[in-house]
Amino acid sequence: MSASHAPTTGKSVGQAVAGLTATPEQRQILERIEMQRERLRSRRLAQTQAADVRARQAREGGPSIMDPDAPLLNRVLWFARQHPVVLVAAAGAAAAVGPSRIIRWAGIVMPLVMKMKR
Repeated sequence: MSASHAPTTGKSVGQAVAGLTATPEQRQILERIEMQRERLRSRRLAQTQAADVRARQAREGGPSIMDPDAPLLNRVLWFARQHPVVLVAAAGAAAAVGPSRIIRWAGIVMPLVMKMKR
């Protein structure tokens, strides 16, 4: 286990194996490994940038556009923030028709919504 290895941090595979002799097949494998490492670095960087954007949006009060894959509760809250007049109108209509009628309609509408969600 005392074999000396060339340090590869910050170097490409070509630089790391410059002093070593490798067959063409080994070089192909090393190049594929380097390409995979570069893809992983790029993906990690993209994920970090996306997390930064999400954190910035959370600090600023939420995204300006809605993610269609977001959970239903998040979409409802986003809609309520973006359209307060509609929310007030819906609350007024709910108060006008009364709680028993709202519960009756919810019993009809909720199974349809759940069926559409599947």
